Amino acid sequence: MSSFNKKSGMPIIHANAAGIDIGSKFHVVAVGNNLSKEPVRTFQSFTTELHEMAKWLQECKITSIAMESTGIYWIPAFEILESYGFEVFLVNAREAKNVPGRKTDVNDAQWIQRLHQYGLLRASFRPGKDIAVLRAYIRQRERLLEFKASHIQHMQKALMQMNLQLHHVVSDVTGVTGMKIIRAIIAGEYNPRKLASYRDTRCKESVEAIESALMGNYQEEHLFTLKQAVEFFDYYSDKVSECDK
Repeated sequence: MSSFNKKSGMPIIHANAAGIDIGSKFHVVAVGNNLSKEPVRTFQSFTTELHEMAKWLQECKITSIAMESTGIYWIPAFEILESYGFEVFLVNAREAKNVPGRKTDVNDAQWIQRLHQYGLLRASFRPGKDIAVLRAYIRQRERLLEFKASHIQHMQKALMQMNLQLHHVVSDVTGVTGMKIIRAIIAGEYNPRKLASYRDTRCKESVEAIESALMGNYQEEHLFTLKQAVEFFDYYSDKVSECDK
């Protein structure tokens, strides 16, 4: 059952509320003036300090906390506070600052605390733990695929600089035929007929067409670039596979 603040005449939704202004190096935390002799405290963003912050909030009998969703800096604080059993609201910083009625002597953390106390802040959507973990793996996989794609481009550029027009005779240079040929080139095989013999039976182009496309102008610096691009391609392919396990 909610109570009323006699001064404001507004119902108090979260009696034991705290507000946190999230920063990269430190977080400013505010509780009600009636809950602590020191209602505003600053904690560094180190893990040990975050645990101290949680313990202090427990001492203040806090049950519900609102914090800004600033960058990624909120994540450690959010997760640690949740592990202590607090109800944590993740709120949009701009939304909190745009609520009218703020006095100039009130800092961000105090303002968040007061708005949360009166139930004026809307919690941003935060997926459950299992979904959050899955999303983290998916985001990492997407980044790895981007890195992998950039090294495919480096491979193609190195081939073109040596006038090896592999992309004209295979649909995908990273397919079976393409990679067999590229790896053979890296190993020192430059004979176009020999390279064309690596053609997979499913390849649409003839051995003769592939042979013509692989009459290259080999240069040491481009071979070096090709070798490194393939190594990075293999590395990120392995990392993507790890995400899929």
